[in-house]
Amino acid sequence: MNAPGRPPGETRRAQHDGTPLSASPPTVASPCVNVCRMDEATGVCEGCLRTLDEIACWSLLDDAEKQAVCEQLPQRRTARAPSATPPKTAA
Repeated sequence: MNAPGRPPGETRRAQHDGTPLSASPPTVASPCVNVCRMDEATGVCEGCLRTLDEIACWSLLDDAEKQAVCEQLPQRRTARAPSATPPKTAA
């Protein structure tokens, strides 16, 4: 797929200023666990617990925004966990 305004068949050439690639700051890893199934009731993925918007925009987010999403995941996991006590049945 060509970038807008780029003639067909022209490839993009990377610019490199000589800085070692390892010198770049670490990035926040995606929480994806390859269980990609959206829960219609909650609006989050059953695997990584991100919303569809969070998944779609992940590569556009900076590290602070990614970290903010990741910090919400434990709370989402707790909220969707089944209750520890079994439901009461009618006698």
